[in-house]
Amino acid sequence: MIFAIEEINNSSQLLPGIKLGYQIYDSCVSVPVSVHIAFQLSNGRDPVFYEGGNCSQSGVVMAAVGDSGSTPSISMSRIMGSFNIPLVSYFATCACLSDKQQFPTFFRTIPSDLFQADALAKLVKHFGWTWIGAIHSDSDYGNNGMASFLEAALREGICVEYTESFFRTNPQSKIRKVADVIRSSTAVVIVAFTALGEMKVLLEELARDPPPPRQWIATEAWITDPNLMSFSFCVGAIGVAIQQSVIPGLREFLLDLSPSEVALSPLLTEFWEDAFNCSLTKTPDPDKRACDGTEDLKTLKSPYTETSQLRATNMMYKAVYAIAHAIHNAVCKEKNATIQCDKYIRLQPKQVVIELKKVNFSQNGYRVSFDVNGDPVAFYELVNWQKSESGVIELVTVGYYDASLPKGQEFQINRNLTWVEGGTQVPVSVCSESCPPGTYKVLQKGKPICCYDCAPCPEGEISNFTDSPDCFLCPKEFWPNTKKDACFPKPVEFLSFNEVLSIILAAFSISGACLAIITTAVFFHHRTTPIVRANNSELSFLLLFSLTLCFLCSLTFIGAPSDWSCMLRHTAFGITFVLCISCVLGKTIVVLMAFRATLPGSNVMKWFGPLQQRMTVVALTFIQILICIAWLVVSPPFPVKNLTTYKDKIILECALGSAVGFWAVLGYIGLLAVFCFVLAVLARKLPDNFNEAKMITFSMLIFCAVWITFIPAYVSSPGKFTVAVEIFAILASSFGLILCIFAPKCFIILFQPEKNTKKYLMNKN
Repeated sequence: MIFAIEEINNSSQLLPGIKLGYQIYDSCVSVPVSVHIAFQLSNGRDPVFYEGGNCSQSGVVMAAVGDSGSTPSISMSRIMGSFNIPLVSYFATCACLSDKQQFPTFFRTIPSDLFQADALAKLVKHFGWTWIGAIHSDSDYGNNGMASFLEAALREGICVEYTESFFRTNPQSKIRKVADVIRSSTAVVIVAFTALGEMKVLLEELARDPPPPRQWIATEAWITDPNLMSFSFCVGAIGVAIQQSVIPGLREFLLDLSPSEVALSPLLTEFWEDAFNCSLTKTPDPDKRACDGTEDLKTLKSPYTETSQLRATNMMYKAVYAIAHAIHNAVCKEKNATIQCDKYIRLQPKQVVIELKKVNFSQNGYRVSFDVNGDPVAFYELVNWQKSESGVIELVTVGYYDASLPKGQEFQINRNLTWVEGGTQVPVSVCSESCPPGTYKVLQKGKPICCYDCAPCPEGEISNFTDSPDCFLCPKEFWPNTKKDACFPKPVEFLSFNEVLSIILAAFSISGACLAIITTAVFFHHRTTPIVRANNSELSFLLLFSLTLCFLCSLTFIGAPSDWSCMLRHTAFGITFVLCISCVLGKTIVVLMAFRATLPGSNVMKWFGPLQQRMTVVALTFIQILICIAWLVVSPPFPVKNLTTYKDKIILECALGSAVGFWAVLGYIGLLAVFCFVLAVLARKLPDNFNEAKMITFSMLIFCAVWITFIPAYVSSPGKFTVAVEIFAILASSFGLILCIFAPKCFIILFQPEKNTKKYLMNKN
């Protein structure tokens, strides 16, 4: 401070012709002493009060620099603010001092703890630490600073296992309790928002029984202190520090001290005697030699002479210059390129406050300005305690925090760090291990949000990032993989031609069609034989044609459903089967009519001749065609993706469109089949060598049995097996008809030609 004032007093650019005076007080980091000093400064230095217009202004204090602590600064600012006297602190960081309602005349050159707390929280978050311990000084600095840090930590998702406060004057039992909490905690990382005095007391207690490896996160109050670096178990500590700087000329000023100048100052006397272990007083200490004037500061190695890494010193330097610039702006004006100052102006402290709010200058390359809260732009260095090759712990700058940068870019690290116990791997400090993708966090009851268990995602849901708070459903047509960390398209399933089941069914279908064609060929070749002529050859050929279509229509059920295939498969099936049953019905009626015609006086055959037979088949089939047309017009079948039957795959199938239409088609087939079956039963006792009633009865029994069992099987079969059941029913009933009705005839034609005679057929034995 003295160096800065002398530099200003010798300047021709700043306050030319005006000398700044000063008075230095030692507050002893004591609130009562600070309050006493504040009252002294507010009262002025005149020994008596003057009255009248000639009131002396010689004792009015324009501004004060200090205090170094937040609590003393709060007390001083409350008092001096009442008199509009500005107080510029170089080391009081409590965020509470930014409240202009309470402290309207307070300014500082060191950033507020609000920024420091944010920087520490971002630092902790950057390295993935979510489970930490926190200790702080039981003072305004520690309490307010820790409150700001806990608020910032909450925003960053950081959990605090414990928060302990203490003061350096607390009983040793209290200090020991805090140390025991640190030793027994599970958190590896400890954020220490403490003043230098509290940290020294705590580390001394911990040194008696060093705790497990702990990663210390420090504030600017103690991270740069060289004396604390002697505690080896703190190696790897990281924290934020005031920006280091160099003040030109300061080292020479400090070294330019003679014993006679030192003797005039009690403060310098104490320093001199301690540094050189000698006595300057008239009553020398018997344990020390008398100082003889040969002591040389240039040979001394101490923090006093080390000016290459000034931190708090530069804050003091900027504070003095800020006040000087404020006074300069109040009393000086530039005229004709020269600066003229009115040294007789009656300057009021309130004017200095107003000008302090507007100061904006650079000193030795460092900007000095204040925001609306009286705070400077926050800039911190990130420093790390690293052990050198010689085994000595050194302070190394590894990055910075600049609050003026865009959000998210304030925090930068540009060098490798040393961690707890000198390690190179970032320590892990979490309450629970991270939940991998495919799981989600389930909070543990009664514990902070950072303590959780990992539960696998429910069926159909995934999580695709670490520490997911919840799982989310895949889209409708997607399904999770086995790890449940990604959604993949569900496999589409239908009865394709590539499947073994489809190949078997297709083979039977084609075989049945071939069998029907071969039977047709046999009948056509022997069309003039009695057995073919006796079995109504026209209806037989029409029946074989319809059976061929029945066998082939089952192929339309195989393959991926489309609009045309869905409409074709059901209508073709319905029409061909009605045509088939109509033919069987016609043959059954012909048998019954033929038997009745042999009775004396009967002429029923003239009412059911070939024309009537054809008309019956056409009429019955036409009714089914009308039903199918109505179905297709009103609500035809269409392809649809079935997402409900299976959760993990899509069934591509044909929706019925109109269920009424589908069951009307089946119902009509069933009605004809039952009617045909009844007629066949009535004709079952006719002679075997005269009619085929028994075979028709047996074939219709098979047909009805197949389709009766088809209904529950169709309804209950899932996915593509529904189609397989339908194909099986078509093939089974078709084979039943062709084998029961035509197989016996073909056997006689091919292997028993002696029975294929008119005489045999007319034999009623």
